[in-house]
Amino acid sequence: MGLSKIEIITGMQKFNGLKRVLSQAGVGGMTFTQVLGCGREKGTREYEVDERYEMELLPKQQINVVVDDSRLDEILDLIKKELYTGHIGDGKIFVYHIDNAIRVRTGDEGIDAL
Repeated sequence: MGLSKIEIITGMQKFNGLKRVLSQAGVGGMTFTQVLGCGREKGTREYEVDERYEMELLPKQQINVVVDDSRLDEILDLIKKELYTGHIGDGKIFVYHIDNAIRVRTGDEGIDAL
């Protein structure tokens, strides 16, 4: 079995909901970082009419979790359902294959390290 890293970038208001659904799903850990960024809309908020010519970086959050590949689709579905509003700013999810994970304290590797 392999491991996958899920990187979620979304608005700051989504943190508590994401933390709740990931905890309920049994995800063992996460990393949370406050970041600045924008997507295709260059930082335009949905209620603004004019298209921006210069990017405006908005406050975002980046949440990283590593999961067993056998649970990847299940976890992605939970994340997508929690983030979805249908409006600009719902976020992005990136998925990466992880070759290995090592828990430094015990030397456990792979799934055992999670």
